[in-house]
Amino acid sequence: AGDGPAAQSAYVHIPFCRSRCHYCDFPIVPVGSGASPRAVALAERYVEALRREVRAAAAAVPRARGRAAPLRTVSFGGGTPSLLPPAALGLILRELDSAFGIADDAEISLEADPGTFDADKLAAWREYGVSRLSIGVQSFDDELLRAAGRQHDVAGAREALALVRASGMPSWSLDVISGLPQLTQERWETTLRAAVAESPDHVSVYDLQVEEGTAFARWYEDGVSPLPSPGMAADMYRAAAHILRGAGYEHYEVSNFARPGHRSRHNLVYWRNEPFYAFGNGAASYLGGVRYSRPRELEEYFEYVNAVESGARAYGAADDEPAADDVALIDDDDDDQEALCDALMLGLRLADGVDLRALRAQHGAAALAPLQAPLRQLVEDGLAEVYGDTEQGGDERALAAGWDYGEVRRVRLSDPEGFLLSNAA
Repeated sequence: AGDGPAAQSAYVHIPFCRSRCHYCDFPIVPVGSGASPRAVALAERYVEALRREVRAAAAAVPRARGRAAPLRTVSFGGGTPSLLPPAALGLILRELDSAFGIADDAEISLEADPGTFDADKLAAWREYGVSRLSIGVQSFDDELLRAAGRQHDVAGAREALALVRASGMPSWSLDVISGLPQLTQERWETTLRAAVAESPDHVSVYDLQVEEGTAFARWYEDGVSPLPSPGMAADMYRAAAHILRGAGYEHYEVSNFARPGHRSRHNLVYWRNEPFYAFGNGAASYLGGVRYSRPRELEEYFEYVNAVESGARAYGAADDEPAADDVALIDDDDDDQEALCDALMLGLRLADGVDLRALRAQHGAAALAPLQAPLRQLVEDGLAEVYGDTEQGGDERALAAGWDYGEVRRVRLSDPEGFLLSNAA
């Protein structure tokens, strides 16, 4: 694999959940409340495996040999990381700090579900350095929460959000999902306005994807009633953009809205195609141009950690040895065109758009030449905007009709129509 810049971010997967939601295809382990002896023992075993994987990474990758600065972001996702005892979270953070260092002003974020934390847990998280929460509310409609298989109701969500506001957490996000069965435009707008009324620093708006192997995939067909049609889903997206922007939130990424100063620093690492560590079952890292996914099943993940720790298997991003069959390995350095496509696909998700000048410098003007015609069509259709240098230099300016491709310094998709077509674009 290529060398590339050093990672300054880490994703940590915590697979434990109270139950599997009807739309979920993530690598999770349902454990109820997490308090049973079996669940406690499994969590302890998992946390120890995570710590061992962190140590293995520190021994294997160039970063640990003094090549880079401390971690700037750490994200605990899942699963439901808020089910984990705070002391276990502290053990993982101490291991990361020992291996790589964690910056004093690092963003340490944690996904949490209503009903899985109280004021004491919030206080403990703050003591361990957690500075950002992402609360999985998903809807302010009890019927829709039941239809999605969520374990909380609206009253429980409001109680959890009140605790978060009272905790002094520096930044917190609220997640909602559109496209749920029986969701109408009116019900969706009610959820959006209820979300705004809770005064979060950040709102994530996800459109339901019916994934193979989920309960929803057995019961429903994507885009067919009782799920919203594609046209209805598009109108719901437009409503989210209108209501949240109107409430003072910046629509800085296709699915994300933030008050000034509250963008998700960790997720920006993904969208800017920057390197990051990842630990835990099913977690995918991006180091030295290599995207490396760990086994999804817990027992297979434990075997993977044993093999890496013993030296029987090379750590994923450390060298070019082939990965085992149960570990996906993709090397962007093998295909510069694929790396360019990644940069475009991810960058166009951001309101900041894509710096074409930087991409030309990195990949060569010839590699970007095929973009000219589709870019011009997107602009003519009102789905993209192009910017160039001012005559005096410095700040950029929107380019007028008749612009030349060579003038284009940056391209961004329009909001919301261009964002609606982001994947196709």
